[in-house]
This record gives sequence, structure tokens and C-alpha cells, in this order.
Amino acid sequence: MADVRFEHVYKRYGDNPPVITDLNLEIADHEFLVLVGPSGCGKSTALRMIAGLEDISEGNLYIGDRLVNDVAPKDRDIAMVFQNYALYPHMTVFDNMAFALTLRHTPKEEIQQRVERAAQMLGITPYLKRRPRELSGGQRQRVALGRALVRDPQVFLLDEPLSNLDAKLRVATRTEISRLHQATGTTFVYVTHDQVEAMTMGDRIAVLNAGVIQQLGTPQELYDHPANLFVAGFIGSPSMDFFEVNLHRKSDGHAEIVVGKGDDAQRLTLQGQAAEVATGQAPGVGDTSDGRPLIVGIRPEHFSLDGAQSGDGATISGVVDVVEHLGNEQLVYVRLPGAYVPEASETKGSTARVGASAKVSPGERISLHVDTSHLHFFDPSSTKSLV
Repeated sequence: MADVRFEHVYKRYGDNPPVITDLNLEIADHEFLVLVGPSGCGKSTALRMIAGLEDISEGNLYIGDRLVNDVAPKDRDIAMVFQNYALYPHMTVFDNMAFALTLRHTPKEEIQQRVERAAQMLGITPYLKRRPRELSGGQRQRVALGRALVRDPQVFLLDEPLSNLDAKLRVATRTEISRLHQATGTTFVYVTHDQVEAMTMGDRIAVLNAGVIQQLGTPQELYDHPANLFVAGFIGSPSMDFFEVNLHRKSDGHAEIVVGKGDDAQRLTLQGQAAEVATGQAPGVGDTSDGRPLIVGIRPEHFSLDGAQSGDGATISGVVDVVEHLGNEQLVYVRLPGAYVPEASETKGSTARVGASAKVSPGERISLHVDTSHLHFFDPSSTKSLV
């Protein structure tokens, strides 16, 4: 087992801008770290540098205490699971899993024991005599996991291993990978563009964009305290809703934000912690001078229909576009004033998560209560969180 360390690592292709820029990241021994971000953000490149499949343009990479910049992939003691399974079609499942051990001239008895143990862990013992074409996609992916597992590596590298599976199988295999990590205690580095996978599997998540780590932390830290608009828009499903607002302090110590402009403008009264943050009274808060434009983020679950008549000044109204019925809840897409669309947002409409029994129809004008204790404030220029 081993930790992995990137120290000021860059990756360039020719004279083009860097794909990876000054990457400093320490992955602890036994940790399950997820690299997540949109296509082209550099997450797979970082993984391939650990594997030795990509050269490092600048900086140092360590696996354990060993500098591996110039170490061949076969000598790094890592195992990689690819998106497309990469199984040998003419070999049986057993032979696919045993192949790397056979190349190392491992004794046959030990190969038999390792393959059977891995197959039992992954539930593929009945398929050891089959060939890949006789397996389903989920079974093939488990064979690919087993082939990596029998090597007993220092580090497991997984490059979007679930992207070729259907939705139900993705959930089942996701659970298997998490169980495998718990059973082996090996360091796992997992790449995905799916933030749901990242949230459910990782001990920590590194969110990348354009080759730069935007934030590193536990799933809950990223969800509750996103460092900037990119992370706030990327983490969460449905993604956070954003609004361009103007802040105004009130004489009673409270604060008010104006959402939208002109005839469409609506006002939300802030109290308690939200007022302290908005007025700069909370510790660690950036500039929130009176009248300053801000971007406010609201997660879909912090809207509600139930409190819309409370009269506390935390209500905003708009017209319903689409209603998605999910059985246990509904996602209501609403045209609200001042809506702002950041780079990583999944949708151009504001989304409210409401109960399954709520009666809402497209074209209807509704009032939504806002839980102002869960607002997020961002600077429009730097896009960084003000807290």
C-alpha cells in the first residue's frame, strides 16, 4: 500500500497551453480519492500520469517514497481499470484475470488461489470458464476489476469504469467497488465526470476545471461549502440555482437582496446567519458593501411551497416551465427573475425540489419560500465564495 503525491506537476502537449497546471495533491495511503470534472478538465491525464502512460512535463510524482517520473508502468506496482474493459476476447475469464500473474511467472498454485479469491469477492466464480463475449457489460467490468485485484497492487486506478453500464447496473457496480475498497484497504484513485459517483464513493473529492484543482475536500464539505461558482454548480443533482442580486442593508440590522431588475424585481429579507453573512458581520466574510451586486446560490431542496404564505419576506414567485414526477418527489423548473447560469450548471432554469403530493402544473405561477439560512454568496468578478 502507498500514498501518491503530485508536486508542482504540469502536463503540456507541444506549445499548447498546459492540460495540467501546477498540480499539488497528496492522496493518502488507503484513501479513496475521486477526481471529478467536465470533459477535458485533465482528470484522466492526471490518472494516466500516475500509471506512467503519460509523461510529466514538469514537477515530480511519488508513489510511496519513490520518485516515479522515469519509472516504467510495469514497475510502478499499480493496477488500472479502463472504461472499455480491455479484455482479451480469445481468453477465458480465468485466463484474463491470471494474465499479469502468468507474465510474472507466478506459481500456478498461487495464481489459482488469487483468481478464485478475487472471483469470489466479485461474484463471478460461475463465469471463470466463459469468454468475454458470453458475459454482460456488468460481468465484463467485474472481470476487469478482478484482473486488477489479483495483482495486489499498491494503488488502484479506475478511469470512468461505469460509463458503459446502464443506470441500474451502475448503482450495483458502484456499491461493489466501494465494498472492494473496504475489503482490500488499498489506495484507490477514481476518475469520473459523474458527480453522483463522486459524492457516493469518495473519501475526498478533487474537483478539476481546465487542469486546475478548484476544491479538495470531503463530499459533504464540497456540498455545504463550495469554494466558488464552478464547484457550487458542479456538485449537487440537480445543481444549485444562482441569481444576480443587489444587497441592501436595513436600519433594523437585517439585510435585503433584490432579485431581478425593473418591474420583475423581487425582494428577499435576510435574517439571522444569512443577514450576518450578507452584511459582513460573520467571521471570514469578504466585501459585502451596501448596494453591491452579488450572486446568490440556492439549492433546490431549500425552496418549498409549504412556507410561501409565512409572510417573513423570504418568498419569490415565477412561472412553472416543466414538472418532473419522480415518485417520492417532484422537480419543478421555474422561470424566476435574475436567474444566472454559471459554466458548470446542468440546467438553464431554476429548480425546486418539492413533495410528491404538491399540485403544480406547467404555466402556473407559484410562490416559493426560500430557506435563507442556506444561501450561498459569491463575488461576481472572482466567482469565489464570500464565506
